[in-house]
Amino acid sequence: MSFGFNTGAGMPRHLHMARQEDATGKVFDWNITRRMAQYIEPYKGRMLFAVVLMLIGSGLALLTPYLVKTTIDQYIAEGNSGGLVLMAFAMLGTYAVDFVTSWRRRYILQYVGAEVLRAMRSDLFAHYQKLSMSYYHREGVGTLISRMLSDVGVINELLSQGIINVLTDVLVLASTIVVMLLIDVRLALLTLSVIPLMVIVTLVFARRSRVAYRRTRLTASTLTGRLAEDLGAMRVTQAFSEEERKSREFDGVNRDNRDANVSAISLSSVFTPVLELLSTLATCIILWFGGRAVMDNALTLGTMVAFLSYTSRLFQPVLELSMIFNTWQAAMAGGERVLEILDMEPDVRDADDAVELQTVQGHIRFQDVSFAYLPEEPVLKHVDFEIAAGKTVALVGPTGAGKTTIASLMMRLYDVNEGAILIDGIDIRKITQASLRRQLGVVPQEPFLFQGSIAYNIAFGRPDATREQVIEAAVAANAHDFISRLPEGYDTEIMESSSNVSLGQRQLICLARVILASPRILVLDEATSSVDLRTEGLIQDALERLMSERTSLVIAHRLATVQRADTILVIDHGEIVERGTHAELLEGGGVYANLYRTQFLMAEAA
Repeated sequence: MSFGFNTGAGMPRHLHMARQEDATGKVFDWNITRRMAQYIEPYKGRMLFAVVLMLIGSGLALLTPYLVKTTIDQYIAEGNSGGLVLMAFAMLGTYAVDFVTSWRRRYILQYVGAEVLRAMRSDLFAHYQKLSMSYYHREGVGTLISRMLSDVGVINELLSQGIINVLTDVLVLASTIVVMLLIDVRLALLTLSVIPLMVIVTLVFARRSRVAYRRTRLTASTLTGRLAEDLGAMRVTQAFSEEERKSREFDGVNRDNRDANVSAISLSSVFTPVLELLSTLATCIILWFGGRAVMDNALTLGTMVAFLSYTSRLFQPVLELSMIFNTWQAAMAGGERVLEILDMEPDVRDADDAVELQTVQGHIRFQDVSFAYLPEEPVLKHVDFEIAAGKTVALVGPTGAGKTTIASLMMRLYDVNEGAILIDGIDIRKITQASLRRQLGVVPQEPFLFQGSIAYNIAFGRPDATREQVIEAAVAANAHDFISRLPEGYDTEIMESSSNVSLGQRQLICLARVILASPRILVLDEATSSVDLRTEGLIQDALERLMSERTSLVIAHRLATVQRADTILVIDHGEIVERGTHAELLEGGGVYANLYRTQFLMAEAA
């Protein structure tokens, strides 16, 4: 049994990829942009200051070529060395101011970007934790990681820098055109004659890159998912000596990502030189027509030099805008997917009139409960039983009979389709989830520990516990002895995948966690099925103390562990087919008796 979420192993491979392809990534969506822009609302003062700095920088970009024109026409041509020195200092001052404004603007944008990135990822992670378990059965881990890292990252890039850069480039482009027209209309129109060609090239590139960049994001998400799956399954891979096959499979996914990136890069590698070629064409036009005009004394040399400088500044924003277009488009696709998650309501949520579960006696009633994960595929059918306060009920039956589902429904990881589950006479759908789960202690078959100290893991359900209370819980769980022998004791850090503690030790730590939380109701999987005999004895001893005077639902795989239960329910194909005590069921000679005899004979044979 596992109360964790499905990582996608039970779903058809790449099903989550098909859903990603539904996100078309619009060129512009006002609703997405407006909602994502709310993340920069707290920093509007800084962003406004960055805009002011941007305006100053844009003005200086226009001023510099004009200073060059003035220097050549008024001072160099007339041999005025004093004026030349003055203009040199003016140019130096211009560059100094431009350096300061550019540095400060970049710092502000990077600071705001880091804050926006943190806020968006925090909100997304917080919402992940609110979503129901059914969502995690549909989505793969790689998809969720991709949303958190890749999609949020490109949205942040647009919000923190893309918008400002768009404003900067549009302003520079428009003001440069105006200044060129003011200086010389004829030469300006000749220079701008290449703009329609650049627009056509940009539109063609945008249309083709839309598909290419969507493909890179899709393959990157797939690569992330495959990597998460393969790293998580490394133990299985090595156990079956399938490293080469998994490497080949990963290489195939990696190649798909490589091909998608190469396709996108090939477009960009053609687009940039084409724009540079058109920029060079504009330069040639200025040199030809401007040079002839200078020779005919119809144009000053300074004006022609200024035009050459303005031309380089004119096409740089066009090139940058085309690049920002890709960022904007990717951000629209990423925003669409992120908002899809943030707008998703959990299947299980608190009712408007939900009450806090305070004092609990622990009387549990399953009242004609039916449930299905998928329509037309019932898992439980009209299940009806009750557990008196302080009593123990055991669930036994073959794999897939519905035992885990009963426990999951009681914890309200899912809501029943029909019937009701009541605690002390209250429908759990009328109880807040937090207060319900505070009264439930879960001891799973496969214990999970977080990265952090052993003390942190024991106190996970009760973070305000003192060190003395943590130790007391570990003593009650028979875990204190082995923890004390560790070099760092309770401060020993649990490594990733709990690789530095054994399975039995993990189970004892998890048992201490439940003891410290002191729930009124226990949900116990077969906590001793995968441990050695000595550890099994320690766990059984601790469980007996824990279960004393508490309501307990025990899911049993080994029938020897449920003989002392007050009632045993035999589940088969989602229905309760037998119920009674151990002695009553053996005497009845039914399913339970057959299961017990089979396990007894297998134990004898072993």
